[in-house]
Amino acid sequence: MSNQTELDTIVQAIIDDDVTPELKAGATQLVFGEGNPEAEIVFIGEAPGRQEDVQGKPFVGASGKFLNEMLEMIGMKREDIYITNIVKYRPPDNRDPSPEEKKAFLPYLQRQLEVIQPKVVVTLGRHSMNCFLPDLQISKVHGEPKRVKLSLKGDSDDTLAVVILPLFHPAAALYNPLQRQTLIDDFSLIPAIIKKIK
Repeated sequence: MSNQTELDTIVQAIIDDDVTPELKAGATQLVFGEGNPEAEIVFIGEAPGRQEDVQGKPFVGASGKFLNEMLEMIGMKREDIYITNIVKYRPPDNRDPSPEEKKAFLPYLQRQLEVIQPKVVVTLGRHSMNCFLPDLQISKVHGEPKRVKLSLKGDSDDTLAVVILPLFHPAAALYNPLQRQTLIDDFSLIPAIIKKIK
């Protein structure tokens, strides 16, 4: 079975399992993720915003445009990577996803990573980072790669070794020139990190 087919079965599982029915009721559609199903790098944000909810794709608004620009800076395109969010339905009024909502979607995100088997997981923003590195503060560890073993399917024996690179969320950086430059600097580390772990 191809990776894309396996990812499609996870989409169906989210629908069949009726994950977060309240969020689903207020959203236009499920925003699962897109990109290369065999990517070495997976970017993970927190939840879809208004544009994402309308188009059904992650990171297509202003922060997505900024992300595309940064990818271009390091010689990559959207087609080279895979991009998703922890929570797959837009929270009302773009509020932060709740701990319960993140917890409900986490097993599906783990399955996505299990299928794709990336070498690097780039977390965008603190919500995403805290799913993998719960005890750290993004202001202190942004741009610092961390080697971790993710347990998959809740099975402690089945793990995926990845490098987590915590970055500020592009949306936050859009309105803060200092954070914008920090994010660009941190982002530029990605090719060297990939090279190092190949």
